[in-house]
Amino acid sequence: MKDFNPADKIQDLQYFGEFGGVNPSISDSSTYTFLSAKTMFDTFEGNMEGCYLYSRHSSPSNLYLDQALAAMEGTETANVSASGMGAITPTLLQLCGAGDHIVSSRTIYGGTYAFLKNFTPRFGIETSFVDVTKLDIVEAAITPKTKVIYCETVSNPLLEVADIAGLAKIAKKHNLKLVVDNTFSPLSVSPAKLGADIVIHSLTKYINGSSDTVGGVTCGSKEFINSLKNVNSGASMLLGPTMDSLRSASVMKNLRTLHIRIKQHSHNAHFLADQFEADGLKTVYPGLKSHPSHELYKTMINPEYGFGGMMTIDVGTLEKANELMELMQSRNLGYLAVSLGFYKTLFSAPGTSTSSEIPLEEQAEMGLTDGLIRFSIGLDNDIQRTYEMMKACMVELGIL
Repeated sequence: MKDFNPADKIQDLQYFGEFGGVNPSISDSSTYTFLSAKTMFDTFEGNMEGCYLYSRHSSPSNLYLDQALAAMEGTETANVSASGMGAITPTLLQLCGAGDHIVSSRTIYGGTYAFLKNFTPRFGIETSFVDVTKLDIVEAAITPKTKVIYCETVSNPLLEVADIAGLAKIAKKHNLKLVVDNTFSPLSVSPAKLGADIVIHSLTKYINGSSDTVGGVTCGSKEFINSLKNVNSGASMLLGPTMDSLRSASVMKNLRTLHIRIKQHSHNAHFLADQFEADGLKTVYPGLKSHPSHELYKTMINPEYGFGGMMTIDVGTLEKANELMELMQSRNLGYLAVSLGFYKTLFSAPGTSTSSEIPLEEQAEMGLTDGLIRFSIGLDNDIQRTYEMMKACMVELGIL
């Protein structure tokens, strides 16, 4: 782990464009020609390296991004998709079938929760939602039908930290696959190096970083990624969540600056979390000593990239949360918007937005309160100025 720096792996990739360009050429084609019928047949059967048949299966632009993201996560290969859910759903459907069982973290992205709670039971796949921070509870939930342990490195929206190395040992012991969504912590954490079998990202967030593209990726072994893309039985091939070549080229360019952006996101979020906690606000940020998994997370991260750009504060009521977010937006401190990883700060009340798929009684059980505001802290140059302006908003509304 100490010798693995994901930013170096990205930097060491070198692609030449078709005419010697410093950016690889974009393959703006849905289908590809062959000089011989036999080559077409061999390509269709998956026996011709470097030949392309049809862009739903594979394209040069997507393969460039596949290689870059696999290098970043330290896996054999990867498969990009049209959205984060377009990575999560085929991955789980490829691993599980009728009668199978998944053990999942109870605090996950609302779309993933809805998929596992409401959609996969149609196919005879059941899920147990557990507190993933307690390894004994995770292991106790495993049954003879369990195929997968699923979690997020840092959970959405409560910022709970999964002990990936500990979960990997349990998964290996019971012959399960550990699938980790690493969307909140690219570069900071390398789940495959901690024992995860499959690593997923919503590229929409930090990796792309400009809130103009939706995308996803599944990083794993060649065997598993090939199974996803199999023309007869692959969930990604048959469900068709294909990333467009123009979008994949755009994400590739933004990936090159990810290390600079993550450092600034982390620096700014840590500064604000320290200040807000000192002001007496209930603040959750993995970089704070008060975070229950702070010491664990310190052992998991690549220290130079920090503890990430996500934090929460609790202002007591949904009414206060909405007032504060509206006021901060009017003062140009960010946007009242879902998603994360943008260059400006984004804030939302998860209970009524990104986690609204989770029933209210289950939100309460997991500690997702009405007054919780989730912040994706931006790339502000003068974070002291930002803090003072945010604090002024809170004072004005009687929160501080």
